[in-house]
Amino acid sequence: MPEFRFHHLERRRLDQALPDLLEAELAKGARIVVQTADQPARDALNERLWTFREDSFLPHGTAGDGEAASQPIFLTAGDENPNGAGLRVVLNPAESTRYVADAVSQVIVLFDARDEETMAAARLAWKALASAGASVSYWREGDEGEWVKAR
Repeated sequence: MPEFRFHHLERRRLDQALPDLLEAELAKGARIVVQTADQPARDALNERLWTFREDSFLPHGTAGDGEAASQPIFLTAGDENPNGAGLRVVLNPAESTRYVADAVSQVIVLFDARDEETMAAARLAWKALASAGASVSYWREGDEGEWVKAR
């Protein structure tokens, strides 16, 4: 069973925080699959990762790009993991409980404090995963944008 890390966005928006998180995980050598809520969200994220900073981009791809197995970051609206990622980033907390038996070693559930529906889904997912015996931890944004483990 993977470790589940709940990352609570309180200061930055998802489109601001996610590229930094992905960049940090890539620097550690991680292969990553990012799961969005739907295809339009995946397409918007695909565009964002090419343009989030003027002097760099994050190497990534989608099913339509070919060579999915070679992508360091694979973007999807589904359950697949064609790049053999050890880390799954889930952008819809309601979906996170589906990955108890996933082959990844870690799942990061990224959710926004400004969205009450998302907050409620994250709370329910936390309770369900903890009840199932999963290793769960809670992370908040620090003053400098770093992730700080709160529990």
